[in-house]
Amino acid sequence: MDTFSKKERSAIMRAVKSNSNLSTELNLINLFRKYKIKGWRRRQKIYGKPDFYFPKLKIALFADGCFWHGCRCKKLKPATNKKYWSNKIKRNIKRDKMVNSELKKDGYTVIRIKECSIKKGVLPHKLLVFFNN
Repeated sequence: MDTFSKKERSAIMRAVKSNSNLSTELNLINLFRKYKIKGWRRRQKIYGKPDFYFPKLKIALFADGCFWHGCRCKKLKPATNKKYWSNKIKRNIKRDKMVNSELKKDGYTVIRIKECSIKKGVLPHKLLVFFNN
């Protein structure tokens, strides 16, 4: 059971930044520069709202925060309201799978990069093959 009303919870969630996050998107831009990856766009109106889009290659790339997308890299677990957060993360994972499926049906290559990989400076091979790196 949530301790906040729907209106209060909505206000709290609206305050959470969903783009230009330093630990994910901005660090990923630095990796693109390092690997000389070009041709990306941000904030395109594409289903699922990918963080980056490569129009010529039809790649939708998501920079996923570890906590919000259920990565077990740090075993991040909230200290309070555990049931709420567990359900929230499960819904996020379910939505991610649905978004991936829909984009793939429309001919997109979908790539998801976790925050922990970005922090380590690691880009997935699936992305690098498109840029001959």
